[in-house]
Amino acid sequence: MNFDQLFKQISLEEIPDDVFTLAGKVFPVITAGKEEHYNSMTGSGGGMGLLFKKPVTWCVLRTDRYTLELILKEQTYTMSYFPDEYKKQVLFLGSKSGRDSEKMKEVELTSVQTPFGNMSFKEAGLIIECKLTQITAANPDDFYSQEAKDYLNEAYKDANDYRKYVFGEITRVWVKKNE
Repeated sequence: MNFDQLFKQISLEEIPDDVFTLAGKVFPVITAGKEEHYNSMTGSGGGMGLLFKKPVTWCVLRTDRYTLELILKEQTYTMSYFPDEYKKQVLFLGSKSGRDSEKMKEVELTSVQTPFGNMSFKEAGLIIECKLTQITAANPDDFYSQEAKDYLNEAYKDANDYRKYVFGEITRVWVKKNE
């Protein structure tokens, strides 16, 4: 089946779950690259909102993530959300780097290309396509709660662990068609 047979485009207001469910309880799969070469990783935090009057997603990625490298190259990516039955596969995508493995061939998910050339998976229930708008690093001095300061100080002990805040304008939203 092709993409249009599997998914239908919806408006932002029709997203079936609230942002706190999507950001806090369902780990998104963040995918960047094109059909001939792409990589996915499991996200573990982020959100949605408005930035410069545009609807955006945001996520926090370690600077050494291969997916971040591909986001920078392509300047587009998808955030895909899966039903619970795919949790094992979603977590697998966060277990190793695609830079030095064949994890995209090993994962038990079926890749699919959106009509706009971005990659996701046929098993996803929700796909959000994004256009990169900003990547920034957190300055620990800009945080005021002790919890945030402690988190950043722990996260920034090793240069490989530095985090980037990635913001992307939501360009399209797709949901799985009822089969």
